[in-house]
Amino acid sequence: MISKDTKIGELLQEFPEKADILLAAGMHCLGCPASQAETLEEACDVHGIDVEELVKELNA
Repeated sequence: MISKDTKIGELLQEFPEKADILLAAGMHCLGCPASQAETLEEACDVHGIDVEELVKELNA
């Protein structure tokens, strides 16, 4: 299960098909080395995205 504490690098490694959801939400820096170690919550804070809504969508 994906949570707000899931690191983006881990998420993309385990569920590469979820990249489209992250891109649609406004996270266009998925290839950036720094983003790989960021949690979803940290990335959402930076991009002004509601982490709870994104986690729901990623787990749907």
